[in-house]
Amino acid sequence: MARRDTDEPEDRGRNRRSGIGDARAFTPRGRTTRDGGSDAGSAPDPQAEAELQRRRAELRMVRGGRAEEGRPPPLPGRATGAPTRCPSRSGEGDFDVDEAPRRRTAAAGRGRPAVRADREFVGRTQAARARNPYRDDRAPGGRGRPQDRRQRPVAPPPDPPKMGEPRRRLRLATALSLLLFAAIGVRLVQFQLADAPAFAAQGLEDRLDTIKLPAPRGGIFDRTGAVLAQSVEARFIAVDPELVVEPRTTAGLLAPLLGKAPSEIEPLLQKGKQEVSGKPIRFRWLLRGLSVDTANMVRALKLPGIIVDRDERRDHPGHDLAANLIGFTGTDLNGLAGIEARYDQVLRGRNGQLQYETGNGQLNKPIPGGFRRETPAQPGSSLTLTVDRDVQFQAQHILAASMEKVKAVWGAAVVLDVKTGEVVAQASHPTFDAGNPGEAKPEVLADNATSVVVDPGSVHKAIVLSAALQENVIEPDSTVKIGPSIKKGDQVYWDTHQFAEGTRITLPGLMAYSSNVATIKIAEKLGAEKLYEYQKLFGLGQPTGIGVPGESSGQLQAPEDWSGTSHGSIPIGHEMAVTPLQMAAAYAAIANDGVWVQPHLIKQTVAPDGKVTEPAPPKSHRVISAENAASLREIMEAVTTVDQATGRSAALPGYRISGKTGTGSQVLNGKYVKGEVGSFIGMAPAENPRFVVAVFVKTPGVGAGGKVAGPAFRDIMAYTLRHFKVLPSTVGSPKFVTYY
Repeated sequence: MARRDTDEPEDRGRNRRSGIGDARAFTPRGRTTRDGGSDAGSAPDPQAEAELQRRRAELRMVRGGRAEEGRPPPLPGRATGAPTRCPSRSGEGDFDVDEAPRRRTAAAGRGRPAVRADREFVGRTQAARARNPYRDDRAPGGRGRPQDRRQRPVAPPPDPPKMGEPRRRLRLATALSLLLFAAIGVRLVQFQLADAPAFAAQGLEDRLDTIKLPAPRGGIFDRTGAVLAQSVEARFIAVDPELVVEPRTTAGLLAPLLGKAPSEIEPLLQKGKQEVSGKPIRFRWLLRGLSVDTANMVRALKLPGIIVDRDERRDHPGHDLAANLIGFTGTDLNGLAGIEARYDQVLRGRNGQLQYETGNGQLNKPIPGGFRRETPAQPGSSLTLTVDRDVQFQAQHILAASMEKVKAVWGAAVVLDVKTGEVVAQASHPTFDAGNPGEAKPEVLADNATSVVVDPGSVHKAIVLSAALQENVIEPDSTVKIGPSIKKGDQVYWDTHQFAEGTRITLPGLMAYSSNVATIKIAEKLGAEKLYEYQKLFGLGQPTGIGVPGESSGQLQAPEDWSGTSHGSIPIGHEMAVTPLQMAAAYAAIANDGVWVQPHLIKQTVAPDGKVTEPAPPKSHRVISAENAASLREIMEAVTTVDQATGRSAALPGYRISGKTGTGSQVLNGKYVKGEVGSFIGMAPAENPRFVVAVFVKTPGVGAGGKVAGPAFRDIMAYTLRHFKVLPSTVGSPKFVTYY
């Protein structure tokens, strides 16, 4: 620091007393307080003023040289070398920032004359400028004090920031604005042209109400056009639990009309939550298929939350008539059993719908002239069966009556047209009401003629004789030497009508007395391979394809699987499994001059517009010749005509009957069931058969076919022949010789 001069103690003391420092001891006009003094009457020194002006000019020259040596040029609007005027701190005018106030401050502080101080300051400044043209001798505080000479040179001040190009910014802003407006325009065009239909459709969808138009299910008719099953208009009763006010009272009012207990209805009226979404339950079924009259009574109660609307139900005028064949539907009218299930796609049809535009809120009503689209329902096609309603009714009635006499477990009866293979009747017992299947036991719902599997017993002997005649193993007038029994493997087979050893029995005698021994001997000559071949030709051990769901195929044993006892059991109808319908079709082949025709139930399909479609012709093939078939039919007449024959109970006055009795067992899960199955299968008139009737009856104990099934066969055949006006036989049965 420079040594402070003390030549003027009086001035220094005055300044201290006035409270201002040496650096501030100058006036806005450039004079120090000492120059003006505190004495208002002192006059300025002209010589000093002139010297001061001269030094100011030199100082301006020095500052102008600094600008030339690299300092930034003066700001625009400021003349080079011109003093810059700044407002004074005292507010009394401007002072010259280029007058080097530090010089005055130093002079005032040391008590030196102002001119001398300026000269010394200029000399030091010029020397410093020579050493460092970028040096700034002003203190950082802006108070005008010279900095320490030992201070490092400061870096040159940065260049002023480069000003942006306004035209470039304007072009960029214009481009961005145009791009923004273009995007908005494109989006508006998209809304108006491309998205407008979608938004309109969405809005329309929110205003649309849809009503389902159920398609009537096709009916099922018998061969004469009589209704077996049809759909009728009905009503359903449902509930919105959220709207029910008094569940207990409501249940009490509905119970007598719906035929249910109040305790069964009340839980359905209670509010609840859906398991998955947790939302309130707004719909529950109470009853479907209610009659229109009863539904109107429910509607008249005006119970809050109770819904009454259009429905459809299946009507069965005959109740249990052909119920095991027809089957039944569920509450939504989908086929669940029988023909209803097998031909569900044909009967169901296709539902339609009605869509119309409605308002919102309290105006939730169809809008006049608004959107409306109706897709008509397409009713299902109807089926005409080969079944005759009257014959079906009599077959069921006769079968049930016969079973009650012998305390039978179940029964089956089949009536076939031998020429066409049409099923005229197919009865099962016990049966059920097709209009109320929920009340029936599961075991009574099946069709016994196609689902029950039995070993046929002696009715199989007609298959053995047919094959033997066709293969020329025997002739119609052949005899077989027999005894009371025969052994095959470790099994001894006996005849019910025992003959002495060496008796020669004829083929009519074999059938009349159902000789096991004679049949086994003929099968032995025929061979296992040939017998197996003819079993398949007659359709045994395979489904007939009648069209009833759940039809069993039965089971035959190939010759390589035969055991020692099989050579004795299989010819007489054991160690094999068949259905009653399979055996009926086999006998129909014998009645049809040796041609097997596939049994079938569907006669034609009637479309909603009335177009009739005939089904594909049934499959058929020849098994034996017409001559051998006629010979066998005559042989089997002995069963109903010969004294003490097994089938005397099946004889029908006025008609020649050919047939055979049988006694077997039911096969369930590959095992025999306790009890016996008695059967009788026959045809009439024997000279020119028109129908085949097969009856199978399961009894808890011993039940010979002639005893339990013969009478039922007789009565069913008698009604069938009268119903179709089949003339009685004009020639009686021949007289038979049964044995020698």
